[in-house]
Amino acid sequence: MDNTQIKEELENKEMVSENTAASAAAGQPAEQPQPDEAGKLKEEVASAKDKYIRLYSEFENFRRRTAKEKLEMVQSANEQLIKALLPVADDFERAEKSFREKNDKDAEGFFLIQNKFRKVLELYGVKPMDVQSGSSFNTDMHEAITQIPAPDESLKGKIVDVVEKGYLLNDKVVRFAKVVVGS
Repeated sequence: MDNTQIKEELENKEMVSENTAASAAAGQPAEQPQPDEAGKLKEEVASAKDKYIRLYSEFENFRRRTAKEKLEMVQSANEQLIKALLPVADDFERAEKSFREKNDKDAEGFFLIQNKFRKVLELYGVKPMDVQSGSSFNTDMHEAITQIPAPDESLKGKIVDVVEKGYLLNDKVVRFAKVVVGS
């Protein structure tokens, strides 16, 4: 129903009420609404209720969707930051390996900073992938950068070496582990 139809119906109803009031004042019995008019009114009420329920449902879906999109936007912003910090984590690990090989006693400050950095990453849901040589190659978690002949039969189709560690952010891959696969 458009606005003009609604206005016309309201005017008709007002005229009926005025006629009823005038006839009551004149001592005449008031006109009773016709049975089909009552049915029309019931249909209009049912239609209005249906529209209300649909609009309410649509609004609730909109509210949920926007809340979900907002959460995804925040997580996406975190994801970009985490991706930018992963090379720093790699550098920390290379430096740690170098310090441990040299048995440098003065590296204690470095290790404290590295541990603090790891804890911050963990706080925001970042976990390194546990990828071992000899484990099965999984395309959902690993990126094969090259294939080499397997040193023995048991390593065919399996990971021979891990070139770069992979990371998960809230159980979602943010960087695939770069691996060498035996063929």
